[in-house]
Amino acid sequence: MDLPKHPELLDRLAAAYALGTLRGGARRRFEAQARQSPTVRAAALIWQERFAGMTELQVTQAPSPNVWKRIENLLANEHRPAVPPADTGVWTRTVRWWRAGAMAAGAAAAIAMGVALNLSGEVDRSASQIAQAERARATLAQQNAQMAAQLQARPDLQYVAVLNDERSSASMLVTFDPARGTLTIKRVGGYQEAADKSLQLWALPPSGGPRSLGVLGGEAVIKLTAAENQVKEAPALAISLEPKGGVPGEGGPTGPVLFKGALLKTS
Repeated sequence: MDLPKHPELLDRLAAAYALGTLRGGARRRFEAQARQSPTVRAAALIWQERFAGMTELQVTQAPSPNVWKRIENLLANEHRPAVPPADTGVWTRTVRWWRAGAMAAGAAAAIAMGVALNLSGEVDRSASQIAQAERARATLAQQNAQMAAQLQARPDLQYVAVLNDERSSASMLVTFDPARGTLTIKRVGGYQEAADKSLQLWALPPSGGPRSLGVLGGEAVIKLTAAENQVKEAPALAISLEPKGGVPGEGGPTGPVLFKGALLKTS
C-alpha cells in the first residue's frame, strides 16, 4: 500500500510506530516504506518528536529510601566476613561503618552517573530527532513548492483539435490554453512544406469568412498567441499552404487547404 496516498492511515501508523505499539511485520513494512518515502519518514519523526516532548511534563521523582537501604544491605552482606573478627572495639566498628558508607556512596555516585548519562543520551536523541523532523519538514515544503510550481506551469488545455489531411490521416494536433492565450500546434504527420512556402492556421467561424490565427514555422511544435474569443467561436480549424510568410488574414486562404478538423472544448 502506498501510505502517502492514505494520510489518515499514515498518521495512525506513524503514531503507533513512535509509541512502540506497532510491532512485528507491520513495523518492518512501515520501516521499509519510511526508507523509500520522505513523507512517511516525516510522519514518523513528527510523532516521535511529539512523544519525546511529553517527558517534559513528567514530575521528577527521587528514589525511595528503601532503595538506598537495600543497596546498603546488599553491599554489607557481600563484604561481611564469614567469621566475625575477635576485635569488636570501637575502631573496628568505625572502619566497618566507613567502608559500608563509602561503598554506598560509590554505588550512589555510579547510579547518579548512569542516570545523568542516560538523560544526556535521551536529550541528544531528542535533539537529533527534532533536527531530522525539521529537515523532513523542509524537504516536504520544498517538494510542495515544486509541485505547486509544476501545477501552475502545467497548461490548462480547454480546447483541442486533430487536423486531418484529405485521406483522413492525422497530421496536426492543435491545443489551446485560454489562461495563457497560447495555441500549440504539433506536427504528428510527415508533411513538410517547401522552403518557399508557409503553412497558415485559420479559424472557421459558423458565419463569415476564415480568420487567420497565425503562420506556422518549420518546427515540430509551434506556439502562437491568440485570444479566447478568436478560438471559442470557431467550431473548426484549417491549415492552408501559402507563399512564404503567409497572406493577410482578411482575405482568407489563397492556397490549398491541406488539413482541417473540428475544434472541441474539453471542459
